[in-house]
Amino acid sequence: MRFLNSIIIIINIITISFGCTNTRENEQSASELSDTATDQLDTLIYSAPLNYLLTLDKVDANNVEIRTYKDILELFEKLNYTPEAWQSGIREVPRVYLPIIGDRWGSTTSREITVENKKRIFFRGLAPMILRANELIMMDRNRLGGIMSSHNQNVAIAEEDELWVLELAKLYKVKTELDQVTAPVLRSLWEKVDIVPASLALAQGAEESGWGTSRFAAAGNAVYGQWTWGKNAIVPEKQRKELGNYGIAAFGTLQESVCAYMLNLNTHNAYASLRNKRAELRKKNQKITGAL
Repeated sequence: MRFLNSIIIIINIITISFGCTNTRENEQSASELSDTATDQLDTLIYSAPLNYLLTLDKVDANNVEIRTYKDILELFEKLNYTPEAWQSGIREVPRVYLPIIGDRWGSTTSREITVENKKRIFFRGLAPMILRANELIMMDRNRLGGIMSSHNQNVAIAEEDELWVLELAKLYKVKTELDQVTAPVLRSLWEKVDIVPASLALAQGAEESGWGTSRFAAAGNAVYGQWTWGKNAIVPEKQRKELGNYGIAAFGTLQESVCAYMLNLNTHNAYASLRNKRAELRKKNQKITGAL
């Protein structure tokens, strides 16, 4: 996957969000994605600036107010972000960021539109944030790669870079001894600081949030249902007390939710095998896909 610069559009969602479906519908969507679209979804890129600007004409580049699902479909049409564009082979995704999931999506809108439109809005709404999260990860990975190259050549690491690596190690839960940047620390980070395939992130988001219609999605932009402990957690209606005072992590924006999900995949022991397979693909110079 590669990324190209383009204009940024922030969409303030007032009445639209990602809505309510049943479990059977969710299972079908994840299956469809895995079987037919994984490779295609993992080739998504950001739109190039020139192509993008040509389609924008009357769209405010800083803020677009969305009041109904028709507004967002109309915006996607202006940006050539449509099923027809997909069918023609276009894999460019505009930088359209939906800040929050409104409560009307799950309670009203998602029940009034077709399943097809529900899927279109969910996937097209989430994809730009997945690409952005991966873009941020790759910025860190590229910087880390340069530091590793210097370290391997016995070139002294700048103090600023050393402090940055130590902060990165804390974030990615890599143990350091005496706050030293060592070869094992760098190798561990190299396996963890990497992208999550778009197809995997899209499918899991649909599965975990019911196309964004879950109570947790509406209350806290929780697309991936990550567990947490503390007063800010959204408590499940049927909390299992034997597991402690857990809840679902809430986020201020959808982008935060996506970034937290990727950090979880890149750090939690439960996903070590996924990271190992990804590292193997990297060593073989093969594309990282949702088939991990």
